[in-house]
Amino acid sequence: MSMTMTYLHTFYVVRDDPTNNVPDNIFSKLGVHLHRRDQHPLGILKNAIYEYFDTHYSNKFNKFDDLCPIVSVKQNFDDVLVPEDHVSRSYNDTYYIDPQTVLRCHTSAHQAELLRTEYTHFLVTGDVYRRDSIDSTHYPVFHQMEGFRVFVPEEWEASGMDATLFAATDLKQCLEGLARHLFGAVEMRWVDTYFPFTNPSFELEIYFKEKWLEVLGCGVTEQEILKRNGKPNNVAWAFGLGLERLAMVLFDIPDIRLFWSNDERFTSQFSKGQLGVKFKPFSKYPPCYKDMSFWINESFTENNLCEVVRGIAGDLVEEVQLIDNFTNKKGMTSHCYRIAYRSMERSLTDEEINDLQWKVREQVQSKLNVVLR
Repeated sequence: MSMTMTYLHTFYVVRDDPTNNVPDNIFSKLGVHLHRRDQHPLGILKNAIYEYFDTHYSNKFNKFDDLCPIVSVKQNFDDVLVPEDHVSRSYNDTYYIDPQTVLRCHTSAHQAELLRTEYTHFLVTGDVYRRDSIDSTHYPVFHQMEGFRVFVPEEWEASGMDATLFAATDLKQCLEGLARHLFGAVEMRWVDTYFPFTNPSFELEIYFKEKWLEVLGCGVTEQEILKRNGKPNNVAWAFGLGLERLAMVLFDIPDIRLFWSNDERFTSQFSKGQLGVKFKPFSKYPPCYKDMSFWINESFTENNLCEVVRGIAGDLVEEVQLIDNFTNKKGMTSHCYRIAYRSMERSLTDEEINDLQWKVREQVQSKLNVVLR
């Protein structure tokens, strides 16, 4: 608790520093802990995953769901081998509190610390933060679960397999069982992929509602991570999954903003705290669309635009979509964006929407240094 308060105090000190790109509406999400609410879809899903691991691994996995989301750049990137030039390190993608402190982009930020503390089987769940686009499936705050398991030489030597193959085989068996636990008897497939912190790396896909759905990413932990954290003679696997992504599928939730809603029409549907509940849509209030065109400059990014819009409209903005762009004979490029405003809980008035759009236009011009058309 003391560490959290120290960091939060530091945040207030540096919030006006030019290196701080965390807006108030993002800072306000710290400590909300949707994943710790047993009658919330994210809490229900977390508990269902816990149930699987408790049952199949005899409570061997330590569980952490209250680790502070404010971490160092070293924890968030260096400790999990993210290259210096990786795009995720940019201010365009990550929320920086100061040059050495960020809001974690993934729960893997705690991996090295837990390994050094001698944990060998653990699940870490929490809120993570990324600057992102605005639509029904993306939100700057979402929730992840990290799973990690370390093996000792006696385990793979007894199997007759080499260490990497042994860990990969165990990992796939574990996660196929988890998928069946959550989705039932579904068809699955493994896809080779790349992550900086695992090798080999995989994505698990399931065939659900007549299409292939990516469920999670995983792999055999890079040996360098184990060496750096006191386990040079071991092998390990890790996985990471997004709770919102799975919950939207399992509960038929159509808009990621609903997870943050206090509307009883939403919250009451999950009062039993059980998987298997399908969200029953309630009347959607009408959207209002506003278009905005401007000449962009070299520093313009869509993530920066979305931050400006979200900073003014908050959860009243449903989508920001590029609908037109062209470059004139002078080499100047124009973008036209359509902003959809819609409340989850009430009808917006024309006056309210016009006021929001006027503020958006002012802020886009002043903060992004673009020329409105």
